[in-house]
Order: sequence, then C-alpha cells, then structure tokens
Amino acid sequence: METPSSSRRVVVTGLGAVASIGHTVDAFWASLVAGRGGIHRVTLFDPKDLACQIGAEVRDWEAADHMDPKEARRNDRYTHFGFVAATQAMADSGIDMAKEDGDRVGVILGSGIGGMWTYESQLKVLAERGPRKVSPFTIPSLIGNMCSGLVAIKFGARGPNFGVVSACATGTHALGEAAHAIRRGDADVMIAGGSEAAITPFAYASFCSMKAMSTRNDTPETASRPFDKGRDGFIMGEGAGVMVLESLEHAQARGARIYCELAGYAATCDAFHITQPDPEGKGLSMAMKRALASASVTPEQVDYINAHGTSTPYNDKFETLAIKKVFGDHARKVPVSSTKSMTGHLLGAAGGIESVICVKTIQTQTIAPTINLVDPDPECDLDYVPNKPRAHKIKVAASNALGFGGHNATLVVKKYT
Repeated sequence: METPSSSRRVVVTGLGAVASIGHTVDAFWASLVAGRGGIHRVTLFDPKDLACQIGAEVRDWEAADHMDPKEARRNDRYTHFGFVAATQAMADSGIDMAKEDGDRVGVILGSGIGGMWTYESQLKVLAERGPRKVSPFTIPSLIGNMCSGLVAIKFGARGPNFGVVSACATGTHALGEAAHAIRRGDADVMIAGGSEAAITPFAYASFCSMKAMSTRNDTPETASRPFDKGRDGFIMGEGAGVMVLESLEHAQARGARIYCELAGYAATCDAFHITQPDPEGKGLSMAMKRALASASVTPEQVDYINAHGTSTPYNDKFETLAIKKVFGDHARKVPVSSTKSMTGHLLGAAGGIESVICVKTIQTQTIAPTINLVDPDPECDLDYVPNKPRAHKIKVAASNALGFGGHNATLVVKKYT
C-alpha cells in the first residue's frame, strides 16, 4: 500500500468508449476527427407523436455480443454500455487483476438517469399484466449504482465503489472523485466514468415538454449545432465513456503505458435555478478557476477546451461568457469545440466520453471539430474549431460539464512528463 498524500499524481492508463459513432475508442475517435455525426431518426421506439424525433442511438448493438448473455438479460441498457466501456478500458490499461490487490482497486461509474428502459418496460408490465409479472430483477436493473457494482464483480474490485448522480455533470464528477480517492490513498487504481441510455419514450416526452430538445427532424445530421445562431435545443445521445486511473507510482511499478495525467478537478453549484445556468456564468467560472489551480496551470497554459456546448440557446451563450471571464485575452486564442455536435448529448455519460476525447486530443495532437457551425451566434464569438479537425500543439486540455440543479464540473488533463 502506498503512502496517502494529497500530492499523489494521478495518471490515465486505459480508455473505453461506446457511442453512436463508434463502439470502441478507435472507431469513435476516427469518426470524431472525420467530422462524422451519429444523429438520425429514432428507431428504438416510434417517435411520431413527439416534437423531437431524432437522436444519437448506439445502433447495430447486441449486449450479449459483448458480455455474458445472462447478465445482459438481467441488466439495463445503460449498464450494458458502462460495463462494456469499462471492460475495454481495463483491457487497454493492461492491468492483470490476478497480480493486483482487489482491495486497492475501486469503481465509480455514474448515470444521470439510470435504468430508464427498465422503469418503462416494467411499469407497462405492472399496468397490463399485474404485480406478479414484474421482474425480480427490476430494482437491481434500474438503480444508478448497478453499473459500478457489476464492473466490480467482473474484476474483483473491492475498493471504493459507488454511483454518482448529478445530471449532465455525472461523468465528470465520477472521474474527479475517483482521482480524489487515489490522492487520498484509498485506492491505487480506479475505474471511472459515466453511462446513459435514455432514448426512451418517457424521457423524450419529458424533455420535449420542457422544449429543451431540437425539432429539426427533417435534417437530423445538422440538428446539433453548438454555438450556431440557429441552434434550437439539444439532441439526446447514449453510450458510455470510462477511464482507468492510477497513481503514478502504481503505473510506473507495473510498467504501464501512460496516456496523460489527470491533474485538476473542481466541482461547484450555481445555486441559481433548477434547469437554467447562471446567466453570469459564476458557478462554471469558479469550477474552471479551481480546476486550473488544482492542476497548477494558468489560463494561458490551456491549449484546448472541450466545451459542454449542448446546442441550447442558454448553455452555449453562458458557457462562452464563463470562458471569457476565466481566460481573459487568452479566451480568443484557445481552441474550443463541442463534440456533442456529433455524439449528441449523453447526459450523465457526457463527462466520461468527453474526458476520453480530451485524452485522445493530447495523444494525437488533433482537435475534433464543432460540426454544423455555419452561422455563428454573435454572442458566441470564440474559436470553436468549426467543421474541420485541426492539428494543434496540446499539452493541457480542459473539459466542462454542467447539469440540471446547477451542477458544474471541470477536469484538467496534462501531457505526461
């Protein structure tokens, strides 16, 4: 066991991703740098009565092809995605659990909504067939911590383990809290990120009633358009993004390949409104400032920001304002992109998948673009890397996440030296 220390460095050694544009990290990243989106008409259910009829579904997917068929039947779609992404990340890390102390390996995998498919299907069973027909696996399947539990069972990870629920900041919070667990000395290895599968009739009806989603049903490929003057709402995505984090000492001792360092993290709350971001960007500004400080990074040292960039009128404008507040003159020099233009908004998985993107950005020295940005909003006037990828020297990248309830979180990753 290593000595607990707040100065312990945390590094990223494994990546996993499942999304509409790729079921593996390599396929996912290739689609991103090609500017290839994954938004189409919804096929998981008939959306004809809904204002929004499009989404970024994970298509050509059978969970039983990626995990034990019995476990697939007993668990929700959100758990499938998170379990598979975690399995990918562990394989990528090269960790051999037979050589590890399971007490020193933990899991924090969050979901903003949890098992929506299970909720809806079993409520239908209750209404149509009665209480005795409701599945005994209903509760274990729908709760938002089950993905963490199942991954722990898979790998024998007996260390810190819980689920995070903080809406669209969930995945970022999970990674940040996992890094804290390593710095505290509670674990040497953490499997962390977010997973979501909320492309369901009830979720869509609920978000549509809020008028939060795009209604560009005739042109789904261009419907998600962060920072564009014509943006009219977010597009739901689904999938998972998971990373394996280790203390630097642990990674070095086993000769691990290190992607980068997870150097900074901060979480704040707007304390302003249940759904609308603070119009002055106070909470997000504070999260970015604190995350940079915890990483010992100045604003001028940041080379890329993966924006929350949801393609909603409020978020994009207020996030732009917050970036200007924190970065000053450098705000117009640092590239900022929203990959939700291609993946849609993965809600609780967004922070997980977008942190994977930041790591790949540093590894490849390439920035994935903001596609569909053709008529920039005058109030969104930063360098959003429009429509084409960009080669760029990147040593430090930051990822923002905002969630209903006023939750804000920022992660900072550094090139490992």
